[in-house]
Amino acid sequence: MGVEIADVLLHVGLGTFRPVKTENILEHHMHSEYYEIDEENAEKINKAKREGRRIIAVGTTSVRTLESASDENGFVKPIKANTEIFIYPPYKFKCVDALITNFHLPKSTLVMLVASLTGREKILELYNTAVKEKYRFFSFGDAMFIE
Repeated sequence: MGVEIADVLLHVGLGTFRPVKTENILEHHMHSEYYEIDEENAEKINKAKREGRRIIAVGTTSVRTLESASDENGFVKPIKANTEIFIYPPYKFKCVDALITNFHLPKSTLVMLVASLTGREKILELYNTAVKEKYRFFSFGDAMFIE
């Protein structure tokens, strides 16, 4: 089907899972996390971008890595760095077009990241359905595809 897999690395820290406790999300600080994209995988991602194919991240950590490493046109370079990126609405994605992820816990930075792709109202609707249907939340729970 023409799907290619590119590997990226992000050392996930506790900051990713720490709930947002501030009234103003701009006051929430994401802890720094180390990430890497090697030359081979950067080229796979950039080739897909040049060809107009979608970049589908698997997991919010992949989103954070790709968005941290992207230039304004969504192209990535081989890099080893740290990121403190905090993605929340109305974030404009540069690299990622779609996401496969779990249903995350309320008031988490991960829910905010997902809401950046779907919009706040849509994610609330999806989560209400998930609760009603008894979907499993968090790391070993049910997953969704967001485009």
